[in-house]
Amino acid sequence: MSNKILKIHPVDNVLVALADLKAGEKVVYGGHSLVLANDVPAKHKFVVNELKADDEIVMYGILVGKAIQPIRKGGVIGTHNVKHKAAPYSGKTKSYQWSPPDVSKWKNKTFMGYHRPDGQVGTANYWLVIPLVFCENRNVNVMRQAFEEGLGFSKPDPYKSYVRELVRLYKDGKADSIPGVSLEEVKSGNQSRIFKNIDGVKMLLHEGGCGGTRQDAETLCTLLAGYIHHPNVAGATVLSLGCQNAQVEILQKKFIALDPTSSKPLIILEQQQSGTEQELLTDAIQKTFLALVEANKQERKPAPLNKLVVGLKCGGSDGFSGISANPAIGHTSDLLVALGGSTILSEFPELCGVEQELINRCVTNESAELFIDLMRTYSSAAEAVGSGFDMNPSPGNIKDGLITDAIKSAGAARKGGTAPVADVLRYAEYIKKPGLNLLCTPGNDVESTTGTTGSGAQIILFTTGLGTPTGNPVSHVIKLSTNTKLTQKMPDIIDFNTGSIISGEKNIDQVGEEILDFIIEVASGRIKAKAVELGQDDFIPWKRGVSL
Repeated sequence: MSNKILKIHPVDNVLVALADLKAGEKVVYGGHSLVLANDVPAKHKFVVNELKADDEIVMYGILVGKAIQPIRKGGVIGTHNVKHKAAPYSGKTKSYQWSPPDVSKWKNKTFMGYHRPDGQVGTANYWLVIPLVFCENRNVNVMRQAFEEGLGFSKPDPYKSYVRELVRLYKDGKADSIPGVSLEEVKSGNQSRIFKNIDGVKMLLHEGGCGGTRQDAETLCTLLAGYIHHPNVAGATVLSLGCQNAQVEILQKKFIALDPTSSKPLIILEQQQSGTEQELLTDAIQKTFLALVEANKQERKPAPLNKLVVGLKCGGSDGFSGISANPAIGHTSDLLVALGGSTILSEFPELCGVEQELINRCVTNESAELFIDLMRTYSSAAEAVGSGFDMNPSPGNIKDGLITDAIKSAGAARKGGTAPVADVLRYAEYIKKPGLNLLCTPGNDVESTTGTTGSGAQIILFTTGLGTPTGNPVSHVIKLSTNTKLTQKMPDIIDFNTGSIISGEKNIDQVGEEILDFIIEVASGRIKAKAVELGQDDFIPWKRGVSL
């Protein structure tokens, strides 16, 4: 890698600009040289040979697009001259051999976690309050306010304090002073937490549970059961109306399938059986408080790294994502797998074009066939409503160099490293096998992180080149910047900078190892992810059926 251009794979016929390049500038790569036909902004690509219409674009060593008009040698590519094209795929075509990385440095390392009776280990200790149907959202919000303020979980709201100060000045007849009062001048006090071993009472508000298809209601119950079973969760309070599609019995059945011993406390209340709203809420708050007293008795203890389950996600991606942050967490994934841990690669629309590689990496033919079926079914469903995987790149992706879904996918798939695919999971299916797992979710940031957490990820590595504030109520979402400029611009949401790979200061393996060390600190509670600090508790289940 030079400080200006990069050829990712030997067979690629495009180069990546690591810095802004000017038309007429001469660039040298691998003993060759060319003169740029256009200005090439950083993160964008240009061709190394003259291309005719229908000629293929190869990047990361795979087919990622085709020219729709002639492109001069050294010409920049964009949506004006290139469109999406991906290679076809079928069943396994060859066997796969993996050489695990050296993990001797971490063999005896542990993290401090909450040990659950079923053998899972949490990186946090949350209590959940779950509505089985959107009708209960208001009651859940009442409980949120009561517990957050009553137990000291709520953070001081500087804006409320700011308004109180403005009101004080107005009442004191000092309205003329208001324009000069800044937010920074107004102080608000902290309230101490009542339960030192409880990290929060989290509310899983959603808009489902009724009015949709029975399949959506069942999927919702499967997802919620996964959250209750999650190692970061001590127990849950469930509010049901009573008449909705997502019945209590469905949730209980799904939960018992994951935890046959019912080792976690589960409080279930049904409004239509409780009488008044006051009676329902008083009962729910009292029972939850008593359960919190018990949950607070749990303390962090050392746990081996093979108890970690880490999600692999990207959002607000840019042209550097597949060069810095994604391959870096791919190496982290390989390290975790070699240590006996588990990782989950989601976002099936962003695996378009790399299917054959992942199929060949599947340990079993059954997993390979399931992956093929899920990809084709998902793609067909998108096409049936007038869309398709080729429409996946967002305006922000395209502006920053990800001009086809295959280009975006080729870089996104690098989050999965090189380990064999141990298993393929349907949406909301809980992880069963250690190693690299493929999970069918949308690319949508919140729907994907919601699903990944429901499958058991305690931590999610979330790479971004443009910046995104996504978080989750239960898992720790760690944001990794693809470039240093973003880290400097949005330090409030970025946890880790991988821009040193672009600058050439560090290589992918070095940064991947540093990320693993960072994960251990977050998992042990010694470092708090920015998304957790900011209370970014995003939760949106994937709804696929029609409303009825």
